[in-house]
Amino acid sequence: MAAGVLIVVTLATLLSAYFGGRQSVTVALDVGFSTIRLLVPLLIVLLVQELLSREFDKRYYLCSLTYPRARRNLLLGRFAAVLALVLGLLLALGVLQVGLVQFIAGIYPQATPVALGQPYLIVSVFIALDLLVLTALATLLAVVASTSSFVLIGTFGFMLVARSYGAIVELLGRDAGLVSNAGGYRASLGVLGYLLPDLGALDVRMVALYGKLEFLPADWPWLLLSSLGYAIALLALSMWALQRKRFS
Repeated sequence: MAAGVLIVVTLATLLSAYFGGRQSVTVALDVGFSTIRLLVPLLIVLLVQELLSREFDKRYYLCSLTYPRARRNLLLGRFAAVLALVLGLLLALGVLQVGLVQFIAGIYPQATPVALGQPYLIVSVFIALDLLVLTALATLLAVVASTSSFVLIGTFGFMLVARSYGAIVELLGRDAGLVSNAGGYRASLGVLGYLLPDLGALDVRMVALYGKLEFLPADWPWLLLSSLGYAIALLALSMWALQRKRFS
């Protein structure tokens, strides 16, 4: 599955540069980021389903939970395994993208090159934090859900809402004429800010695309800390739920 992600990202990056009319390198890097943020969460869901959901569906716990160790150790071990593979894949994708972008830049040079140094590392860190939150959520859903398909539905539903509500609130603040009763609509969406992390704000690809740190959110330290805290809270809740889970 990881190899498939690498192949798809490679094809998406190269083809987007080929069909991009202007700024081919920037377009290729942009599409590469989008492909990574779409496919890697799918890989997370499939891995969590395989390592945790199947543990309960196939009753493998009849063997794994007979060892003299706490349940949380089983959960943390599976979570660490998924996270290690995901972060390793993200590192491989980062190196692959750098090579592809340099290759494309040699064919389609442009006046304003993309930033592949410190700005690129910053974007990668923010993406890694986004994936950490999704991994923690998928782990929680795998523990509490009765069917493995709910892990896919719940994780992607959470991802879509958490990545989009911040942009919608900002858009309504700029143009209130888009919908009727924009104030009430924006207030309702603003409540989500107290319940969900703003994963959309973690998408800081503009820093690497244009090499300007000004594109970082003004409250980026709080954004990082809140997202990390949210992931830790989800993981702690997963351990608590597994500890209280009763198996038939």
